[in-house]
Amino acid sequence: MTDRMQYSEDDPRHHTIKLHDMLTGVAEHARQDVGKVSEPKAQALFETTAEVCRGLATAFEHYEQQSEPAWRR
Repeated sequence: MTDRMQYSEDDPRHHTIKLHDMLTGVAEHARQDVGKVSEPKAQALFETTAEVCRGLATAFEHYEQQSEPAWRR
């Protein structure tokens, strides 16, 4: 992943990189927690959290890379 410090604070990438990293961290944490609890509803909640955060992180990646038509300038 790119270092956000290479972009000025008024560049959206400075912020998208940080948010991407935060979302990825939450997704990883939630996935680890699935294995730490035995209640199926909690496991489903953590798995859903991981999936949603990973999806958002992917959207941030696509924005940074301008890999989707909607994000191209």
